[in-house]
Amino acid sequence: MNFSLNRNVIRWVIIGSSFVIISLILLNTYTFFQNFKVEERSKMNTWSVAVSDIGTPKLNDEVNIVTDHVITETIINTPVLVIDENGDLSTSINIDESLLKDSLDVKRLVDQFKNENTPIEVNMDSDSKQLIYYGNSPLLNKLKYYPLALLLIILLFAAVVYFFYRSSKIAEQNKLWTGMAKETAHQIGTPLSSLVGWTEILKMENVNPEYILEIEKDIDRLQTITERFSKIGSIPKLKNVDIVEVTQSSYEYLKSRSSKLINFEIVIPERKIEVNLNEQLFSWTIENLVKNAIDAMKGKGDLKVELTQLERQIFINISDTGKGIAKSSFNKIFEPGFTTKKRGWGLGLSLSRRIIEDYHNGKIKVLTSEIGKGTTMQIILKQV
Repeated sequence: MNFSLNRNVIRWVIIGSSFVIISLILLNTYTFFQNFKVEERSKMNTWSVAVSDIGTPKLNDEVNIVTDHVITETIINTPVLVIDENGDLSTSINIDESLLKDSLDVKRLVDQFKNENTPIEVNMDSDSKQLIYYGNSPLLNKLKYYPLALLLIILLFAAVVYFFYRSSKIAEQNKLWTGMAKETAHQIGTPLSSLVGWTEILKMENVNPEYILEIEKDIDRLQTITERFSKIGSIPKLKNVDIVEVTQSSYEYLKSRSSKLINFEIVIPERKIEVNLNEQLFSWTIENLVKNAIDAMKGKGDLKVELTQLERQIFINISDTGKGIAKSSFNKIFEPGFTTKKRGWGLGLSLSRRIIEDYHNGKIKVLTSEIGKGTTMQIILKQV
C-alpha cells in the first residue's frame, strides 16, 4: 500500500516538475522574443534618425561616415518600406522588387508591416514627413514559431512516455493474468488427481455406474479447464482439426447444461473444414461467447451459432436476443476488467480476443448489436 502510494506521489512530482520546466522554457522563449523585438525597434529608431539627418533615405556623397555606416549596416535583413506624405513609395530595403510593381501589393505589405510593428515617423529637412514601415526580420519570424515547435516536441515526448507507460502496464497486467492462470491450473490439478483416485475406489465399491460416469465427465471437464489455464501465457501448439466438429462439440456441451427456456440453433456445413487450431482454447472462446449471450438474455431467448466458409476464411457467428451493446462499447468490451455484470471480472472477452487474435491470427469483433434486440459476435479464422 505504502509502495503504491509512494509511486503515485513520485509520478505526480515528475509530472508537476515537467509542467513547471515546460512553463519556464515557454516563458523564457516569450521573453527572449520580446527582447529581440525591442532590440530591432531600437535599431530602426537609430536608422530613422540617420535618415532624418540626411534629409532623404537615398545615399549620396555628402553623408558623413557615421550616418553612412548607420544607414548601410544597421538593418541587414529587416524588410523596410519608406512612404512619403502622398502615400507613395519612396524607398524599399530587403524586399523583392517583383512585389513592388503593383500598388496593391505595396499596400498589402504596408498593412502587414503595420500589424507587425508600429511605423516610425521621420521629419525631413524640407518640413516633410515620411513613415517607415518595417516587418519582422527572418530570424524573428523563425523565433515566432519556436514555441510551437517546442510544444510539438513536448507533445510527441509525452505521447512516447504515455505509450511506453501503457505498454508497460499492459505487459504487467498480462504477466499478472498469466501468473494467476498458471497458479489456478496448479491449484486445480492437486484435488483433480485426488478425484481420479477416488473414482477408481468407487468403481471397486460397486457404486451405480451412472453416477461414476457423470463424475468422470466432470473430471474430464476439470482436466480440460486445467489445460486451458496452463496454456495462457505460453504459445499453444496448433494442429489441423475439424473446426465443424469442435464447434458442434462445444455447442452441444453448453446446450445440455443451459436453461431449457433458451432456444438453441446451430447452422454448420455437413462436411469437414480443417483449420490449424488449439482445440481447448478455441472451444473455450466459443463457450465464453455463448455464456455471455445467455447472460445477456437472462436465461431466456434465442441463441444461434452459425459457421460458414467463404473462400479461405471461416466465419463463426454467435447471435442472441439479449439486451444488446452500445456502439461506443464495441471495443471496450474486449479490455481487461471491463464488464457490465455485477459479479463479473471482465476477463472472458479479453481472453477470447487473445486466443483468437494472438494465438490463431484471427479476428473477433462485434458484428452487429442493437439495444434491446440482441448482439451478433463474429470470429474470423483463416484456413491454411
